[in-house]
Amino acid sequence: MSAPNPRYRTEILPYGKAAIAEAARLIGQGLPVAMPTETVYGLAADATNGEAVARIYEAKGRPGFNPLIVHVSGLAEAEQHGFFPEAALMAARHYWPGALTIVVPRREDSPVASLATAGLASIALRCPNHQAMQDLLAAVGRPLAAPSANASGGISPTNVDHVLKTLEARIPLVIDGGHTAQGVESTIVSFLDGKLALLRPGPIDIAQLAAVTGLPIGERSARIEAPGQMRSHYAPEKTLRLDAIQREPHEWMIGFGPCDGDDNLSPGGDVIEAASRLFDALHRADDSDKPAIAVAPIPKTGIGAAINDRLSRAAAPR
Repeated sequence: MSAPNPRYRTEILPYGKAAIAEAARLIGQGLPVAMPTETVYGLAADATNGEAVARIYEAKGRPGFNPLIVHVSGLAEAEQHGFFPEAALMAARHYWPGALTIVVPRREDSPVASLATAGLASIALRCPNHQAMQDLLAAVGRPLAAPSANASGGISPTNVDHVLKTLEARIPLVIDGGHTAQGVESTIVSFLDGKLALLRPGPIDIAQLAAVTGLPIGERSARIEAPGQMRSHYAPEKTLRLDAIQREPHEWMIGFGPCDGDDNLSPGGDVIEAASRLFDALHRADDSDKPAIAVAPIPKTGIGAAINDRLSRAAAPR
């Protein structure tokens, strides 16, 4: 079983070939590393590895799961993961690489882990305009999930000292690229349902985007589509019963550890593995022929707290 909140000797390396090689090695092992971008420092991990994404949440102490921005090397790679309508293509061509995150429908064949998108049918994509992050993307050869490199609820980090203030001993490596140029998180916009909607303000003005794309500015969606919209997340259509020791005849049972069921988040009782499988398991349960869902008890320590937060939201009356 993974120990909650593992402790590391956090190494600080100046940006360069050796630092990128070490970061790529750690990411290949499923670990997150802190990296500079042009906006703020990000906590980067392999977006295609559910357990690696779970370790981002664990390091940040995030109380719940919401969608993460997936960083890619360019538009060609982005189109492997999302469907870009013409207006989104215009925005990407005009502002990428840069401080713009674009939310589009996710491709079903994208290898990005469901935990990175919080189980949603959309995906938030950004091509960063920082050589260190581009070098890491090239070295890893995979998309990188990378929220801000700070403990959940803290002030976003713009230098190494800010990262260490809340993440020292929680992550193995910080690459020092100096002070970030912009110091505020990227603008997030969605191109869902043929509309342009601002999901999070940032360096790029929504009026400029409207001018570039020719789309009117629509109302901000009440749906959860991107980071910063934490109120609720994907919830199954069926009723959900928590802390179930055994299933009722009408329930699809999601087990954990020795408490087995139709599905099991982690037969070995590993909360990291459970987090990585959570959204896929909820989708399978919702698609089953049973009218209700039951979930076994999951420890509330470490990332287990985030799992229980997500489940309690999913089980709340609607």
